[in-house]
Amino acid sequence: MSSSNHGKPPVLLAHKWATGHDPAGWWMSEKLDGVRAYWDGRRFLSRQGNEYIAPSWFTRPLPRHPLDGELWIDRKQFQKCVGVVRRQKADDGWKQVKYLVFDAPSHGGIFEDRVEHLTDLITGMGARHVVAVDHVRCRDHAHLITEFNRVEALGGEGLMLREPRSMYAAGRSRSLLKVKRFHDAEAKVLGYIDGQGRHAGRVGALSVVTPGGVHFAIGSGLSDADRDDPPKIGAIVTFRYQELTDAGVPRFPTFVRIRDDFDWPTNGASASRPVASSVPLTPAAARASSGSGKTTSKTSKTSKTTSKSSGKTKSKPKSAPTSTPAAPTATTPATSTTPATSTTPATSTTPATSAGTNVTRYFEKPGAPGSFWEVTAQGVAMAVRYGELGTRGKTKLKTFRDAARATREAERLLAIKLKKGFVEKP
Repeated sequence: MSSSNHGKPPVLLAHKWATGHDPAGWWMSEKLDGVRAYWDGRRFLSRQGNEYIAPSWFTRPLPRHPLDGELWIDRKQFQKCVGVVRRQKADDGWKQVKYLVFDAPSHGGIFEDRVEHLTDLITGMGARHVVAVDHVRCRDHAHLITEFNRVEALGGEGLMLREPRSMYAAGRSRSLLKVKRFHDAEAKVLGYIDGQGRHAGRVGALSVVTPGGVHFAIGSGLSDADRDDPPKIGAIVTFRYQELTDAGVPRFPTFVRIRDDFDWPTNGASASRPVASSVPLTPAAARASSGSGKTTSKTSKTSKTTSKSSGKTKSKPKSAPTSTPAAPTATTPATSTTPATSTTPATSTTPATSAGTNVTRYFEKPGAPGSFWEVTAQGVAMAVRYGELGTRGKTKLKTFRDAARATREAERLLAIKLKKGFVEKP
Protein backbone atom coordinates (compact mmCIF):
# COMPACT_ATOMS: atom_id res chain seq x y z
CA MET A 1 0.00 0.00 0.00
CA SER A 2 1.36 3.37 -0.96
CA SER A 3 2.17 5.53 2.05
CA SER A 4 1.03 8.67 0.24
CA ASN A 5 -2.22 10.07 1.59
CA HIS A 6 -4.79 11.33 -0.89
CA GLY A 7 -7.33 12.49 1.68
CA LYS A 8 -9.91 10.24 3.26
CA PRO A 9 -12.56 9.12 0.78
CA PRO A 10 -16.22 9.89 1.67
CA VAL A 11 -17.21 6.34 2.63
CA LEU A 12 -20.46 5.24 4.25
CA LEU A 13 -19.84 3.58 7.63
CA ALA A 14 -22.09 1.23 9.59
CA HIS A 15 -23.57 1.24 13.06
CA LYS A 16 -24.16 -1.94 15.06
CA TRP A 17 -27.56 -3.55 14.78
CA ALA A 18 -29.56 -3.64 18.02
CA THR A 19 -31.86 -6.60 18.72
CA GLY A 20 -34.79 -4.24 19.26
CA HIS A 21 -34.52 -2.93 15.70
CA ASP A 22 -37.07 -4.40 13.27
CA PRO A 23 -35.18 -5.58 10.15
CA ALA A 24 -38.29 -6.25 8.07
CA GLY A 25 -37.95 -4.74 4.60
CA TRP A 26 -34.22 -4.02 4.96
CA TRP A 27 -31.71 -5.47 2.49
CA MET A 28 -29.41 -8.24 3.80
CA SER A 29 -26.01 -9.24 2.47
CA GLU A 30 -23.15 -11.25 3.89
CA LYS A 31 -20.42 -9.41 5.78
CA LEU A 32 -17.14 -10.81 4.53
CA ASP A 33 -13.71 -10.30 5.97
CA GLY A 34 -11.78 -8.42 3.31
CA VAL A 35 -10.10 -5.05 2.84
CA ARG A 36 -12.38 -2.05 2.36
CA ALA A 37 -11.42 -0.31 -0.87
CA TYR A 38 -12.91 2.87 -2.34
CA TRP A 39 -12.41 3.18 -6.09
CA ASP A 40 -12.26 6.91 -6.83
CA GLY A 41 -12.28 6.46 -10.62
CA ARG A 42 -8.49 6.14 -10.90
CA ARG A 43 -7.15 4.16 -7.94
CA PHE A 44 -8.11 2.14 -4.85
CA LEU A 45 -8.00 4.02 -1.56
CA SER A 46 -8.25 2.84 2.03
CA ARG A 47 -10.52 4.58 4.49
CA GLN A 48 -7.51 6.67 5.51
CA GLY A 49 -6.75 7.70 1.95
CA ASN A 50 -3.76 5.42 1.38
CA GLU A 51 -3.48 3.90 -2.08
CA TYR A 52 -3.56 0.18 -2.86
CA ILE A 53 -1.33 -0.43 -5.89
CA ALA A 54 -3.29 -2.78 -8.16
CA PRO A 55 -2.16 -4.11 -11.58
CA SER A 56 -3.42 -2.28 -14.65
CA TRP A 57 -5.32 -5.37 -15.83
CA PHE A 58 -7.19 -5.36 -12.50
CA THR A 59 -8.28 -1.73 -12.72
CA ARG A 60 -8.76 -1.44 -16.50
CA PRO A 61 -12.43 -2.60 -16.54
CA LEU A 62 -13.47 -0.26 -13.72
CA PRO A 63 -15.40 2.95 -14.52
CA ARG A 64 -14.06 6.48 -14.14
CA HIS A 65 -16.50 7.20 -11.33
CA PRO A 66 -16.45 6.03 -7.68
CA LEU A 67 -17.33 2.55 -6.45
CA ASP A 68 -17.40 1.27 -2.89
CA GLY A 69 -16.47 -2.33 -2.17
CA GLU A 70 -14.11 -4.87 -0.73
CA LEU A 71 -10.91 -6.47 -1.95
CA TRP A 72 -11.41 -10.11 -1.00
CA ILE A 73 -9.92 -13.56 -1.55
CA ASP A 74 -12.07 -15.97 0.46
CA ARG A 75 -13.56 -16.56 3.88
CA LYS A 76 -10.94 -16.89 6.62
CA GLN A 77 -8.34 -15.49 4.21
CA PHE A 78 -8.10 -11.93 5.51
CA GLN A 79 -4.37 -12.05 6.32
CA LYS A 80 -3.59 -13.53 2.93
CA CYS A 81 -5.59 -10.77 1.24
CA VAL A 82 -3.84 -8.10 3.27
CA GLY A 83 -0.48 -9.56 2.33
CA VAL A 84 -1.32 -9.08 -1.33
CA VAL A 85 -3.05 -5.69 -1.45
CA ARG A 86 -0.72 -3.89 0.97
CA ARG A 87 2.38 -4.59 -1.11
CA GLN A 88 3.57 -1.55 -2.98
CA LYS A 89 3.81 -3.47 -6.22
CA ALA A 90 1.27 -4.99 -8.57
CA ASP A 91 2.38 -8.62 -8.66
CA ASP A 92 0.74 -11.94 -9.51
CA GLY A 93 -0.76 -12.18 -6.03
CA TRP A 94 -3.61 -10.00 -7.31
CA LYS A 95 -4.80 -12.92 -9.46
CA GLN A 96 -6.35 -14.36 -6.27
CA VAL A 97 -8.19 -11.13 -5.40
CA LYS A 98 -11.73 -10.10 -6.33
CA TYR A 99 -13.32 -6.70 -6.01
CA LEU A 100 -16.76 -7.12 -4.43
CA VAL A 101 -18.77 -3.97 -5.13
CA PHE A 102 -21.69 -3.06 -2.89
CA ASP A 103 -22.39 0.60 -3.66
CA ALA A 104 -22.03 3.46 -6.14
CA PRO A 105 -21.32 6.62 -4.09
CA SER A 106 -21.73 9.15 -6.90
CA HIS A 107 -24.91 7.69 -8.44
CA GLY A 108 -27.19 9.99 -6.48
CA GLY A 109 -30.17 7.65 -6.34
CA ILE A 110 -31.78 5.55 -3.64
CA PHE A 111 -30.18 2.24 -2.67
CA GLU A 112 -32.38 0.09 -4.91
CA ASP A 113 -31.50 2.20 -7.95
CA ARG A 114 -27.82 2.10 -7.09
CA VAL A 115 -27.90 -1.70 -6.87
CA GLU A 116 -29.63 -1.97 -10.25
CA HIS A 117 -27.04 0.36 -11.74
CA LEU A 118 -24.18 -1.74 -10.32
CA THR A 119 -25.67 -4.97 -11.62
CA ASP A 120 -25.91 -3.61 -15.17
CA LEU A 121 -22.49 -1.94 -14.98
CA ILE A 122 -20.60 -5.00 -13.73
CA THR A 123 -22.42 -7.41 -16.04
CA GLY A 124 -21.31 -5.26 -18.96
CA MET A 125 -17.68 -5.33 -17.80
CA GLY A 126 -17.30 -9.05 -18.30
CA ALA A 127 -14.50 -9.07 -15.72
CA ARG A 128 -14.50 -12.18 -13.53
CA HIS A 129 -12.64 -10.44 -10.71
CA VAL A 130 -15.29 -7.70 -10.31
CA VAL A 131 -18.46 -8.92 -8.60
CA ALA A 132 -21.67 -7.14 -7.62
CA VAL A 133 -22.70 -8.10 -4.09
CA ASP A 134 -26.09 -9.81 -3.82
CA HIS A 135 -28.77 -8.42 -1.50
CA VAL A 136 -31.88 -10.17 -0.18
CA ARG A 137 -34.95 -8.44 1.25
CA CYS A 138 -35.42 -9.38 4.93
CA ARG A 139 -38.94 -10.61 5.72
CA ASP A 140 -38.77 -10.43 9.51
CA HIS A 141 -36.60 -11.06 12.56
CA ALA A 142 -36.80 -14.86 12.12
CA HIS A 143 -35.56 -14.50 8.54
CA LEU A 144 -32.62 -12.43 9.75
CA ILE A 145 -31.63 -15.02 12.34
CA THR A 146 -31.95 -17.87 9.84
CA GLU A 147 -29.77 -16.08 7.30
CA PHE A 148 -27.27 -15.07 9.98
CA ASN A 149 -26.89 -18.68 11.17
CA ARG A 150 -26.48 -19.90 7.60
CA VAL A 151 -23.74 -17.39 6.84
CA GLU A 152 -21.95 -18.03 10.12
CA ALA A 153 -22.02 -21.80 9.50
CA LEU A 154 -20.28 -21.18 6.17
CA GLY A 155 -17.51 -19.27 7.91
CA GLY A 156 -18.81 -15.76 7.32
CA GLU A 157 -18.63 -12.99 9.91
CA GLY A 158 -22.26 -11.93 9.88
CA LEU A 159 -24.62 -9.73 7.90
CA MET A 160 -24.98 -6.16 6.68
CA LEU A 161 -28.38 -4.48 6.71
CA ARG A 162 -29.19 -1.56 4.41
CA GLU A 163 -32.22 0.63 4.82
CA PRO A 164 -34.63 0.57 1.86
CA ARG A 165 -34.63 3.73 -0.29
CA SER A 166 -31.65 5.12 1.64
CA MET A 167 -29.11 7.51 0.14
CA TYR A 168 -25.35 7.13 0.16
CA ALA A 169 -23.96 9.52 2.77
CA ALA A 170 -20.35 9.87 3.90
CA GLY A 171 -19.75 9.05 7.54
CA ARG A 172 -21.41 6.73 10.01
CA SER A 173 -25.10 6.27 9.27
CA ARG A 174 -28.07 4.41 10.75
CA SER A 175 -29.02 3.41 7.21
CA LEU A 176 -26.24 0.79 7.31
CA LEU A 177 -26.08 -1.75 10.15
CA LYS A 178 -23.77 -4.67 10.83
CA VAL A 179 -25.08 -7.82 12.48
CA LYS A 180 -22.49 -9.91 14.32
CA ARG A 181 -22.52 -12.42 17.14
CA PHE A 182 -19.39 -10.86 18.63
CA HIS A 183 -18.41 -7.23 18.93
CA ASP A 184 -15.23 -5.78 17.45
CA ALA A 185 -13.20 -2.95 18.93
CA GLU A 186 -9.70 -1.48 18.78
CA ALA A 187 -6.90 -1.24 21.33
CA LYS A 188 -3.28 -0.08 21.43
CA VAL A 189 -0.48 -2.51 22.32
CA LEU A 190 1.39 -1.38 25.45
CA GLY A 191 3.58 -4.42 26.01
CA TYR A 192 3.70 -8.19 26.29
CA ILE A 193 3.09 -10.91 28.85
CA ASP A 194 5.40 -13.88 28.47
CA GLY A 195 3.87 -17.24 27.58
CA GLN A 196 3.78 -20.28 29.79
CA GLY A 197 3.72 -24.00 29.03
CA ARG A 198 3.62 -24.58 25.28
CA HIS A 199 4.14 -20.87 24.69
CA ALA A 200 7.12 -20.49 27.03
CA GLY A 201 9.83 -18.38 25.44
CA ARG A 202 7.46 -16.26 23.38
CA VAL A 203 4.52 -13.91 23.83
CA GLY A 204 1.61 -15.30 25.81
CA ALA A 205 -0.64 -12.23 25.67
CA LEU A 206 -0.73 -8.60 24.58
CA SER A 207 -1.09 -5.91 27.22
CA VAL A 208 -3.42 -3.34 25.62
CA VAL A 209 -5.50 -0.23 26.29
CA THR A 210 -8.67 0.99 24.58
CA PRO A 211 -9.25 4.61 23.53
CA GLY A 212 -11.42 4.93 26.64
CA GLY A 213 -8.54 3.96 28.95
CA VAL A 214 -9.54 0.35 29.69
CA HIS A 215 -6.45 -1.83 30.19
CA PHE A 216 -6.58 -5.63 29.78
CA ALA A 217 -4.76 -8.55 28.17
CA ILE A 218 -5.47 -10.36 24.90
CA GLY A 219 -4.12 -13.89 24.80
CA SER A 220 -6.56 -15.80 22.62
CA GLY A 221 -6.55 -15.60 18.86
CA LEU A 222 -2.77 -15.19 18.56
CA SER A 223 -1.23 -17.64 16.11
CA ASP A 224 2.20 -19.16 16.66
CA ALA A 225 3.57 -16.65 14.16
CA ASP A 226 1.92 -13.79 16.09
CA ARG A 227 3.50 -15.00 19.33
CA ASP A 228 6.96 -15.23 17.74
CA ASP A 229 6.63 -11.86 16.02
CA PRO A 230 3.90 -9.95 17.89
CA PRO A 231 2.36 -6.61 16.91
CA LYS A 232 4.78 -3.82 17.74
CA ILE A 233 4.29 -1.71 20.84
CA GLY A 234 2.15 1.19 19.74
CA ALA A 235 0.36 -0.84 17.06
CA ILE A 236 -3.44 -0.63 16.86
CA VAL A 237 -5.14 -4.03 16.90
CA THR A 238 -8.71 -5.18 16.44
CA PHE A 239 -10.04 -7.61 19.03
CA ARG A 240 -13.33 -9.47 19.31
CA TYR A 241 -15.34 -9.91 22.50
CA GLN A 242 -18.73 -11.13 23.69
CA GLU A 243 -19.82 -8.31 25.98
CA LEU A 244 -18.56 -5.79 28.54
CA THR A 245 -18.46 -6.38 32.28
CA ASP A 246 -20.02 -3.86 34.67
CA ALA A 247 -16.57 -2.26 34.89
CA GLY A 248 -16.42 -1.88 31.10
CA VAL A 249 -13.92 -4.70 30.58
CA PRO A 250 -14.32 -6.79 27.37
CA ARG A 251 -15.24 -10.39 28.18
CA PHE A 252 -13.34 -13.12 26.33
CA PRO A 253 -11.24 -10.81 24.15
CA THR A 254 -9.72 -12.47 21.09
CA PHE A 255 -7.05 -11.02 18.80
CA VAL A 256 -8.27 -10.51 15.24
CA ARG A 257 -5.73 -8.43 13.34
CA ILE A 258 -3.47 -5.39 13.16
CA ARG A 259 -5.08 -2.37 11.50
CA ASP A 260 -4.00 1.04 10.30
CA ASP A 261 -7.30 2.72 9.43
CA PHE A 262 -8.40 3.53 12.97
CA ASP A 263 -8.32 7.14 14.18
CA TRP A 264 -6.80 6.91 17.66
CA PRO A 265 -7.78 9.89 19.86
CA THR A 266 -5.12 12.59 19.55
CA ASN A 267 -5.25 13.35 23.27
CA GLY A 268 -4.38 9.75 24.12
CA ALA A 269 -6.30 7.24 26.18
CA SER A 270 -7.27 8.18 29.68
CA ALA A 271 -6.49 5.84 32.54
CA SER A 272 -9.87 6.23 34.17
CA ARG A 273 -10.84 2.56 34.00
CA PRO A 274 -7.65 0.46 34.06
CA VAL A 275 -8.08 -3.28 34.49
CA ALA A 276 -4.58 -4.61 33.93
CA SER A 277 -1.03 -3.42 34.35
CA SER A 278 0.05 -0.80 31.86
CA VAL A 279 3.71 -1.61 32.52
CA PRO A 280 5.12 -2.93 29.22
CA LEU A 281 6.12 -6.50 30.07
CA THR A 282 8.62 -7.66 27.49
CA PRO A 283 8.54 -10.95 25.57
CA ALA A 284 11.13 -13.59 26.33
CA ALA A 285 13.21 -12.59 23.33
CA ALA A 286 13.84 -9.19 24.90
CA ARG A 287 15.40 -10.80 27.95
CA ALA A 288 18.56 -11.73 26.07
CA SER A 289 20.01 -8.28 26.63
CA SER A 290 19.74 -8.58 30.41
CA GLY A 291 21.07 -12.10 30.57
CA SER A 292 18.49 -13.38 33.03
CA GLY A 293 14.97 -13.01 34.23
CA LYS A 294 11.66 -14.61 33.63
CA THR A 295 8.15 -13.22 33.43
CA THR A 296 5.08 -15.00 34.65
CA SER A 297 1.55 -13.69 34.73
CA LYS A 298 -1.73 -14.17 36.53
CA THR A 299 -4.71 -12.64 34.82
CA SER A 300 -8.43 -12.64 35.45
CA LYS A 301 -10.90 -14.65 33.42
CA THR A 302 -11.52 -11.60 31.28
CA SER A 303 -8.22 -12.26 29.54
CA LYS A 304 -8.52 -16.01 29.08
CA THR A 305 -10.55 -17.75 26.40
CA THR A 306 -10.23 -19.87 23.32
CA SER A 307 -11.10 -18.86 19.80
CA LYS A 308 -13.52 -20.99 17.85
CA SER A 309 -14.02 -20.61 14.13
CA SER A 310 -17.08 -22.01 12.46
CA GLY A 311 -17.45 -23.89 9.22
CA LYS A 312 -15.14 -24.27 6.26
CA THR A 313 -17.61 -24.55 3.38
CA LYS A 314 -17.09 -22.01 0.65
CA SER A 315 -19.90 -20.33 -1.27
CA LYS A 316 -20.56 -17.27 -3.38
CA PRO A 317 -19.98 -14.07 -1.41
CA LYS A 318 -22.91 -11.81 -0.60
CA SER A 319 -21.30 -8.90 1.18
CA ALA A 320 -18.22 -7.10 2.31
CA PRO A 321 -17.19 -5.53 5.61
CA THR A 322 -14.92 -2.69 6.65
CA SER A 323 -11.37 -3.49 7.69
CA THR A 324 -7.82 -2.57 6.72
CA PRO A 325 -4.65 -3.44 8.67
CA ALA A 326 -1.04 -2.44 9.29
CA ALA A 327 1.30 -1.86 12.20
CA PRO A 328 2.36 1.57 13.41
CA THR A 329 5.99 1.91 14.45
CA ALA A 330 6.53 1.33 18.15
CA THR A 331 7.93 4.24 20.13
CA THR A 332 7.75 2.89 23.68
CA PRO A 333 10.65 0.63 24.75
CA ALA A 334 9.31 -2.73 25.84
CA THR A 335 11.52 -2.72 28.90
CA SER A 336 10.48 0.66 30.27
CA THR A 337 9.22 0.72 33.84
CA THR A 338 9.53 4.22 35.27
CA PRO A 339 9.20 4.25 39.08
CA ALA A 340 7.37 7.12 40.71
CA THR A 341 9.64 9.10 43.03
CA SER A 342 8.55 8.65 46.64
CA THR A 343 9.29 10.75 49.74
CA THR A 344 7.72 8.23 52.10
CA PRO A 345 10.19 6.85 54.72
CA ALA A 346 11.18 3.23 54.23
CA THR A 347 9.38 2.22 57.40
CA SER A 348 6.12 3.81 56.31
CA THR A 349 2.98 1.73 56.02
CA THR A 350 1.41 4.25 53.64
CA PRO A 351 -0.72 2.40 51.06
CA ALA A 352 1.18 1.49 47.92
CA THR A 353 -1.54 3.06 45.83
CA SER A 354 -5.03 4.44 45.97
CA ALA A 355 -7.92 3.36 43.79
CA GLY A 356 -7.64 4.65 40.25
CA THR A 357 -4.00 5.76 40.52
CA ASN A 358 -0.92 4.42 38.77
CA VAL A 359 1.98 4.21 41.25
CA THR A 360 5.24 2.28 41.25
CA ARG A 361 7.33 1.83 44.43
CA TYR A 362 10.75 0.22 44.45
CA PHE A 363 12.60 -1.44 47.38
CA GLU A 364 16.01 -3.03 47.86
CA LYS A 365 17.45 -5.33 50.52
CA PRO A 366 21.23 -5.29 50.97
CA GLY A 367 23.14 -8.53 51.08
CA ALA A 368 25.30 -10.85 49.05
CA PRO A 369 23.66 -10.95 46.64
CA GLY A 370 21.22 -8.16 47.29
CA SER A 371 17.63 -8.31 46.12
CA PHE A 372 14.94 -5.91 44.94
CA TRP A 373 11.15 -5.79 45.01
CA GLU A 374 8.91 -3.46 43.03
CA VAL A 375 5.14 -3.07 43.01
CA THR A 376 3.09 -1.21 40.41
CA ALA A 377 -0.59 -0.74 41.20
CA GLN A 378 -3.10 0.72 38.79
CA GLY A 379 -6.81 0.53 39.49
CA VAL A 380 -7.80 -3.13 39.73
CA ALA A 381 -4.40 -4.40 38.55
CA MET A 382 -1.10 -5.01 40.29
CA ALA A 383 2.29 -5.97 38.84
CA VAL A 384 5.13 -7.18 41.10
CA ARG A 385 8.74 -7.40 39.91
CA TYR A 386 11.42 -9.00 42.09
CA GLY A 387 14.82 -10.71 41.94
CA GLU A 388 18.54 -10.29 42.52
CA LEU A 389 20.07 -6.84 42.14
CA GLY A 390 21.53 -6.39 38.69
CA THR A 391 18.99 -8.62 36.99
CA ARG A 392 15.64 -7.88 35.40
CA GLY A 393 14.03 -10.38 37.75
CA LYS A 394 10.61 -11.92 37.44
CA THR A 395 7.31 -10.13 36.93
CA LYS A 396 3.87 -11.27 38.04
CA LEU A 397 0.67 -9.59 36.91
CA LYS A 398 -2.61 -10.01 38.77
CA THR A 399 -6.01 -8.36 38.46
CA PHE A 400 -8.76 -8.07 41.08
CA ARG A 401 -12.49 -7.54 41.15
CA ASP A 402 -12.12 -3.92 42.13
CA ALA A 403 -9.49 -1.30 42.95
CA ALA A 404 -10.01 -1.62 46.71
CA ARG A 405 -8.93 -5.28 46.66
CA ALA A 406 -5.88 -4.44 44.56
CA THR A 407 -4.92 -1.70 47.02
CA ARG A 408 -5.29 -3.98 50.05
CA GLU A 409 -3.13 -6.67 48.46
CA ALA A 410 -0.43 -4.12 47.56
CA GLU A 411 -0.46 -2.83 51.15
CA ARG A 412 -0.21 -6.37 52.54
CA LEU A 413 2.79 -7.25 50.39
CA LEU A 414 4.46 -3.91 51.10
CA ALA A 415 4.16 -4.45 54.87
CA ILE A 416 5.74 -7.91 54.56
CA LYS A 417 8.72 -6.55 52.61
CA LEU A 418 9.29 -3.76 55.14
CA LYS A 419 9.39 -6.31 57.98
CA LYS A 420 11.97 -8.32 56.02
CA GLY A 421 14.34 -5.36 55.86
CA PHE A 422 13.62 -3.96 52.42
CA VAL A 423 14.39 -0.25 52.09
CA GLU A 424 12.49 1.99 49.67
CA LYS A 425 14.57 3.66 46.96
CA PRO A 426 13.54 6.56 44.68
